[in-house]
Amino acid sequence: MKKETQISYEYFKNNSELTDVEKELFERAKQAREKAYAPYSNFFVGCAVLLENGEIYTGNNQENAAYPSGLCAERTTLFWVAANFPDVKVKKIFVVGGPKELHEKNPPIPPCGACRQSLMEYETKQNENINLYFSSMNEEVVKVHAIKDLLPFYFDATFL
Repeated sequence: MKKETQISYEYFKNNSELTDVEKELFERAKQAREKAYAPYSNFFVGCAVLLENGEIYTGNNQENAAYPSGLCAERTTLFWVAANFPDVKVKKIFVVGGPKELHEKNPPIPPCGACRQSLMEYETKQNENINLYFSSMNEEVVKVHAIKDLLPFYFDATFL
């Protein structure tokens, strides 16, 4: 029996199509990206997380000479938020990434597989979808309405 999975997403040609809150998240993720520590890959990623209380927190990727000891921006940010606000729901996550030397053809940068799984853990824990936006510095944006849209066959506690 053949089954198909479809991913529902929105595409924005530039950030002028975003709401004011989404524009703020884009700007905050972009600023966080500039502070990333990525001397080995020169791939800089920033992340902004909007909590249900309206607070926004940011983070970025942190590399290490002893690969793979570094950590992606999404997990750096989300783990800090979860450690400090364990009972506050995450509403939106905005990721902006790309090579340090930008060029116009950089497409929107989605989270890696490990980040998708980590993000899914928090979406499952809070039992509420998290809107995820990903972009590059050229301002093209992709929005998915739930992490599970990017990871339809996710692993969670029900398998344990």
